[in-house]
Amino acid sequence: MKSSKVLLEAKQLVKEFPLNKSKKNPQVVHAVTDVNLKIYEGETLALVGESGCGKSTLGRVLIRLLPPTSGELIFEGENIENMSQTEFAHKRRQMQIVFQDPYASLNPRMTVKQIIGEPLTTYGMKGKEKVEEAVLALMKQVGIPAEFINRYPHQFSGGQRQRIGIARAIALHPKLIICDEPVSALDVSIQSQVLNLLKDLQAEYDLTYLFISHDLSVVKFIADRVCVMFLGMICEIGNTDEIYEQPMHPYTKFLLDAIPKADPKLRSEEKELLTGEIPSPVNPPSGCRFHTRCPYAKEICSKKAPEAAVMGDRQVYCHFPLNH
Repeated sequence: MKSSKVLLEAKQLVKEFPLNKSKKNPQVVHAVTDVNLKIYEGETLALVGESGCGKSTLGRVLIRLLPPTSGELIFEGENIENMSQTEFAHKRRQMQIVFQDPYASLNPRMTVKQIIGEPLTTYGMKGKEKVEEAVLALMKQVGIPAEFINRYPHQFSGGQRQRIGIARAIALHPKLIICDEPVSALDVSIQSQVLNLLKDLQAEYDLTYLFISHDLSVVKFIADRVCVMFLGMICEIGNTDEIYEQPMHPYTKFLLDAIPKADPKLRSEEKELLTGEIPSPVNPPSGCRFHTRCPYAKEICSKKAPEAAVMGDRQVYCHFPLNH
């Protein structure tokens, strides 16, 4: 279960993608800006926000699938962003990722045995029988029948493919798994099965998840804490129940208000909905990046980026937090 020990910490993490090579007028996409984040051992931290806000980029930078532009990454007390590939190799096995699209993330020319067995052989497992035994044990854990071991990805349903992707991710018993929208490409009926599987595996292996999603009902089910992002910057971090009951950042409130209500009586309630276009990550607004869409914005919001206001376990990046 969640502990107070920090597994991974990001300090002032920045990731920019150059759009051109012009020296006079260089343009970059500001995908992640000044992110400070702690992920605790055994917890599920959800990363939420609209499409294009930098969630997946942040997930990839945190485990060095993408190099950060600047900032620090500290994993188990060691600074990893400057490690050479050789030094980082022993850390790499501790960090895995489950991708959003189970159709694209599995090699169509490889069988299930090869897909799940690849990380095992890469990290030194010898002997065909031993590898096959380990693969069968992993298949059993994620609910794929043993007789399917020599099948190819196209012979499976979307939910089964995602289970194969999960088996591959847990093969090396990692400490941290980045779940990048792992159920968004699946039918709703299959989503809950995969989410329950992730919960069971977390309990069994003491896993830590960074769960990236834009579906707030899924997040409420699986996450211990929630981190809300807008245009590459963090808006709010806190305990899941507290954030859902009392959002403090205006953007969080708008996201929660947009969740469809199951009770027809509640649907007629008047709600403020978010208006306006998302600003461009190439040319983000000055100050608070949300100010161009925020009905509560005042002059300071356009001039100065808000510092983190810490209230108990909650951090809010807003000059005028709600309910406060």
